[in-house]
Order: sequence, then structure tokens, then C-alpha cells
Amino acid sequence: MLELAWRHNLVDLAMTCFTQVMREDLSKTVRSHGVLGLYRGLSSLLYGSIPKAAVRFGMFEFLSNHMRDAQGRLDSTRGLLCGLGAGVAEAVVVVCPMETVKVKFIHDQTSPNPKYKGFFHGVREIVREQGLKGTYQGLTATVLKQGSNQAIRFFVMTSLRNWYRGDNPNKPMNPLITGVFGAIAGAASVFGNTPLDVIKTRMQGLEAHKYRNTWDCGMQILRNEGLKAFYKGTVPRLGRVCADVAIVFIIYDEVVKLLNKVWQTD
Repeated sequence: MLELAWRHNLVDLAMTCFTQVMREDLSKTVRSHGVLGLYRGLSSLLYGSIPKAAVRFGMFEFLSNHMRDAQGRLDSTRGLLCGLGAGVAEAVVVVCPMETVKVKFIHDQTSPNPKYKGFFHGVREIVREQGLKGTYQGLTATVLKQGSNQAIRFFVMTSLRNWYRGDNPNKPMNPLITGVFGAIAGAASVFGNTPLDVIKTRMQGLEAHKYRNTWDCGMQILRNEGLKAFYKGTVPRLGRVCADVAIVFIIYDEVVKLLNKVWQTD
């Protein structure tokens, strides 16, 4: 009973912190940019979300199916390795080109004289001016960022799931619990790799020409702006990522449950 009560208290605490961060993040954005400020870069984000999630979870399932033990259990270390592989795959196939376009588009829209009329117009202009290489700026930083990102998230998520289920690997998980665990995993990834995200964003922005490579970008940030610059935007990113990861894991788990019912195997 004490263990059960402790678990419920942990979930309540996580939800309280998550709600507080979200409230502060939303209020700050609305005050600064209005309600429409919450939807900047929405089109490019939407176009990339579906294939990104497909590659990420598809690769994770492929790898995890080969790394589970005889009881079908995936330990935390193997979860980390599977998450790393999933992150690298999504970085190369989807994230790098989509993030490059998204970052350029957002920077352009906030400039005094925007030149991109929309997402597809922006893509055409980037490819016309810079070639396909223009959509793969910051590939190394993106691979490092996404690889570590998913490694952290799946490590935390696998650890929390194994802890929650205890000796019963088939114990069902309530969507609310999955969401809380996802938010915790998202928060862990934010604190774990925000410096890489800052470097990636700089390498993909309109001023990427300032940097020779990923290492040079990181050194220039450190030399010119100090260590704190690597954690710019941590709080806003925390609110967005926690909600994002929580929702994605809930949807993924529920879809898997549905598919298992539809396509039952002996």
C-alpha cells in the first residue's frame, strides 16, 4: 500500500510541475506575440510530424524485437540503444531536412522583410538557391541531437514502464500513466541535450554561413556568448516537449493496443 501511494504521489507531483511549466510558457508567448504566436512554423511542423513518428517508432520496434529477452522484456540499457538507433534513423530520413526548412521559415517570418510566402514556396526557394544540400544543413548536429534525444527518452520510458509493471511485463498501462511517464521522459531529454539543440538550430538558421562546422558552431557560442547560451529557451522547450512526448507515447500505445486486437496471432 505504501509503495502504491508513493507511486500515485510521484505521478501527482509530475503532473503539477508539468501543468505549471505549460501555464507559464503559454502566458509568456501570448503576451509577447499574441495567440497566433503559438502557431508559428505550424505547417512545416505538421508535414514532418507523421513521417518522423513513423520512422522513429518503426525503427524502435524493429530493433527492440531483436533485443528483447525470452520473456519479451526490454531492459533499460537495450531500450537506450534502440532509442539511439531510432533517433539516428529519423534524423537522417526526416528530421534534418524538415527542421532546416522549419528553422529557416520561422527566422524568415520574424525578419523585417519575409521572402517566403508559405511552406512550399519556402522549400522551392531554398532548393533553388542552395540545392538539396540546403535542406541538410547541420546534419551532424541533428544526428547527435536526435540520437541522444531518443536514447534518453526511450531509456527513461523503458525504465519507468519496467518499474511500474514490476514482475508482470504484461501489466496494462493506463493512458494517463503513459502520458505522465512520457512527460518525464521528455523533460529528461530537454535537460540532457538542449546544448545540442541550440547548436543544431544555429547550424540550420539563416546565418549558418558563420560556422565552418558543428564543432566550430559550438566553440563560437561558448567563446562569444558563454555557457548559459547553450540553455537558451530551455523553459519554453520544456513545456512543448513534455506535452509532445506525452501525447505521442499515449497515441502510440493506444494504436498498438488496437492493432494487437485487430491482428491477433497465436
